Amino acid sequence: MTAPETPAAPDSPATPDSPATPPAAPDVLAPARLGPVELRNRVIKAATYEGLSHKSLVTKDLVDFHVAYARGGVGMTTVAYCAVAKEGRTDRHQIHWTDEAMPGLRVLTDAVHAEGAAVSAQIGHGGPVANPKGNGAPALSPSRHFHATTLSFAQEASLDDIRRVTEAHAEAARRAVEAGFDAVEVHLGHNYLASSFLSPRVNHRTDAYGGSLDKRARFAREIMRAVHDAVGGRIAVIAKMNMDDGVPGGFWLDEAIPVVQWLEQDGTVDALEMTAGSSLLNPMYLFKGDAPLREFAEIMPQPMKLGVKMVGERFLRSYPYRDAYLLADARQIRAAVKLPMILLGGITGKPVMDLAMREGFEFVAMARALLREPDLVNRMREDAATPSLCIHCNKCMPTNFTGTRCVLVDRGTTRRETWGKPAGYVA
Repeated sequence: MTAPETPAAPDSPATPDSPATPPAAPDVLAPARLGPVELRNRVIKAATYEGLSHKSLVTKDLVDFHVAYARGGVGMTTVAYCAVAKEGRTDRHQIHWTDEAMPGLRVLTDAVHAEGAAVSAQIGHGGPVANPKGNGAPALSPSRHFHATTLSFAQEASLDDIRRVTEAHAEAARRAVEAGFDAVEVHLGHNYLASSFLSPRVNHRTDAYGGSLDKRARFAREIMRAVHDAVGGRIAVIAKMNMDDGVPGGFWLDEAIPVVQWLEQDGTVDALEMTAGSSLLNPMYLFKGDAPLREFAEIMPQPMKLGVKMVGERFLRSYPYRDAYLLADARQIRAAVKLPMILLGGITGKPVMDLAMREGFEFVAMARALLREPDLVNRMREDAATPSLCIHCNKCMPTNFTGTRCVLVDRGTTRRETWGKPAGYVA
């Protein structure tokens, strides 16, 4: 597989004799098409691991979590993170695509549809970020890698592993169609398995899946081809891919641009959502804002609790927050491809959404602002000046072990009362 030449830049549409009039920016709150799916607006609830599945099954709390965003006005909500294989889970309770999980997933999609919204399933393999102790199986990586959080080595993925995981993505996509999802978001970011293959910092292979960029990108391209072929145009296919790992020697924008151009040429993607950061090496790089070290330490078992207290600031770094903080890099991807794009990162209100539309993005993805206020989109529709109340403290992040939520809002779960009992689940 060789890297195609970078396409030549198109001729400018404007000449002195025929001035070009730029098209009007779309209304972010008007209906829009994403691949084969019609969304009621261009606002997507971004994937945030909910911590609300139990024994890999859908709980009523998980359904309520996504119904709140559907009722609150988003065009589509994203269920995260649905692992394509048991050993690819980053938490032992995460959903993976078993027969037992399917009835609950259908209840979830039906409930979201009843509120007028679409629903996407984020699919992927945790790779070196996976939890080997909880999964009862070694984590996989392009090359052997030590993961400080799990205090264990991820083993090098064999060619059989690569083929198996690729087919597992296809099977997950087929099951997403069966369960009633409107889209799948394929996780190619954050140094999960596909992303770790892209990263020269993590991928030290010397075979057909390592070395040059086209070889490091081969696995991601094969996954996207398998997913595209599996869904057969019945639902939308989104690729969530890093622009920047946020670590020296990692995957960066200069390599991300040709990879997205290859994905466009492959014809396997309906939209791109560009992201950043490494759950393996620099997890706070994506989120910007405060690093809640004390809150992370509180939920960690020993000896990780002590480690976070002593040296956590080296791993959980703090980065200044600003609205639309990924725009500068995503703008360069936008200029390189014609694929529809979803702008992620610091989307907090209507002015920022309108900016994204003017910059040529077709959709926006919100996470923390909606955790704070699930009905924010509805209230913005009534008053475009409605501000987000999110203060970017990032204290929501440690809650994904006990039910992801904004800690400034009292939204409890029924975990203690119902989980482990029939009343806690849907089927």
